Amino acid sequence: MSEERYTLVAEPREIVGKKVKQLRREGWTPAVIYSSKQEPMNIQLETRPLFKTLRKASTTHLIDVNVAGQKHTVLAREIQQHLTRGDLVHVDFLEVDMKATITSEVELVGVGTAVPEEEDLGVVTIVMRNVTIECLPDDLVSQIEVDLTKIQTPDDVITVADLVAPKGVTIMAEPETIVASFTFERAALEEEEEEELEAYAPMADSVEVIGKGKKEDEFEE
Repeated sequence: MSEERYTLVAEPREIVGKKVKQLRREGWTPAVIYSSKQEPMNIQLETRPLFKTLRKASTTHLIDVNVAGQKHTVLAREIQQHLTRGDLVHVDFLEVDMKATITSEVELVGVGTAVPEEEDLGVVTIVMRNVTIECLPDDLVSQIEVDLTKIQTPDDVITVADLVAPKGVTIMAEPETIVASFTFERAALEEEEEEELEAYAPMADSVEVIGKGKKEDEFEE
């Protein structure tokens, strides 16, 4: 099941073009609901509840938008904000068919601690931060966990094949794609190098000089 469903109330919007600036000044945000079943629908929503909802729902949670008594289940697909102030400028919603699969980008979140990290040898880096998934709208999730305990040695890596997708979710990425890997910290490397040098030092002290080289003029012609 989708993690959470949010609800918003909207009104049909007749004002378009440059006149929407007045809407924003009055506390409304212009938006459009796109659908494969009907023409795009111009709507307006109160900015404050819309902003609060989008902070939680982002583009990965379903939102029920009620327009004139009719419910539209949507995903926010494009959220436009003012470059400096961060004010909402415009939102594009996509109405979803609850019986048809959709694709979405979800975040990969690391959980647990790798063994080499516990030993203070270095750190694990998640090199793949997002992944595309396919599922029915009701199965939509916002993130997938990456089990970092699978890294038992510094040479281990976690790939897409190691990810556990929630029920009903298909991960749309090549199985061999690397998701996370281990990196030695410089301090740990220096310590390892020092240990190697110490291991070789006694060998250098025990070398016996068995002869001295001849000077250039001592070689026979």
